[in-house]
Amino acid sequence: MATTVAIDRVLETVLYVDDLDAAEHFYGEVLGLELDSKHAGLFAFFCCGAGMLLLFEPGAAASGRKVPAHGAKGPGHVCFAVPEGELAAWQARLIAAGVAIEQEVSWPRGGRSFYFRDPAGNSLELATPRIWGLPEADESIGSPPPLP
Repeated sequence: MATTVAIDRVLETVLYVDDLDAAEHFYGEVLGLELDSKHAGLFAFFCCGAGMLLLFEPGAAASGRKVPAHGAKGPGHVCFAVPEGELAAWQARLIAAGVAIEQEVSWPRGGRSFYFRDPAGNSLELATPRIWGLPEADESIGSPPPLP
């Protein structure tokens, strides 16, 4: 087998949403992610640290375009890394925006997280990377931006 360089991170993660406008508002305004690009009826792409969060309308993604068709059934899950000291501020921000917190967890390896839903019903989590025994998230990117 040919020698290759190791894979070093997830570059993009996909969630499927039934209302791109509601999702764009939620991920952009409530979570504070920067919109990279969008195409009405197909996708909204957001910058997230060193990676990308791709939101697709499921029916459009299931049909072939310049990339292979893809999709999923039921709610997806994504966990976003934040410094542990910022979890309470994020929780307060989401509650102020009308987002219900579903569950809080203290993990065996250390660290904490909490779960909530996006407008499409996807399960989202904010966590300190310590839940996986990884170094703490960069403090400079963890503070929630002010609500608009």
